[in-house]
Amino acid sequence: MRIKTILALVFLTSTFSYGAATTYVVDPAHSFVIFRIKHMDTGHVYGRFNEPNGTITIDDADPSKSSFTLELQTQKVDTGIQKRDDHLRSPDFFNAKQFPTIKFVSKEVKKTDKGYEVTGDLTLHGVTKPITVNLEQTGQGSMGPRQIIGFETTVDLKRSDFGMKNMIGPAADDVRLIISLEAGK
Repeated sequence: MRIKTILALVFLTSTFSYGAATTYVVDPAHSFVIFRIKHMDTGHVYGRFNEPNGTITIDDADPSKSSFTLELQTQKVDTGIQKRDDHLRSPDFFNAKQFPTIKFVSKEVKKTDKGYEVTGDLTLHGVTKPITVNLEQTGQGSMGPRQIIGFETTVDLKRSDFGMKNMIGPAADDVRLIISLEAGK
């Protein structure tokens, strides 16, 4: 009878530890934040923010305790054209010296069929606003002994909402972000 009790306790302990929150660190080599903005109301210009970083904490037992953070360095904006990148870093756009980071911090997380609905604060150009994104879980697995997880979302923003009002016209107010994150523990 004693062995059955011990086995039951071992089983319960392993069940409870499975439901514990797991924190993953965003892998900057396998994550991408791509943006698209219309130029002169004609064609789209694409770029990205190199080396995104952040953390993802998943609590399977209570998804509301999950969290997502993402931070981008405005100095690492990259459109493939140095002159344009320098202009984007200038006070005309990101003002990278005064506002070196773009940051998202979740405040509320809800589980969905495909991933998570995440509401949080986005700080861009010194302005913080709440946004809600639907993060689709694109996969989960292992790379050797390392556990990995992936998410993707598309976010549409108006740059004027964040105080970036310069040159609206030549460069559109509407910006689309495609965020693809791979994170590991």
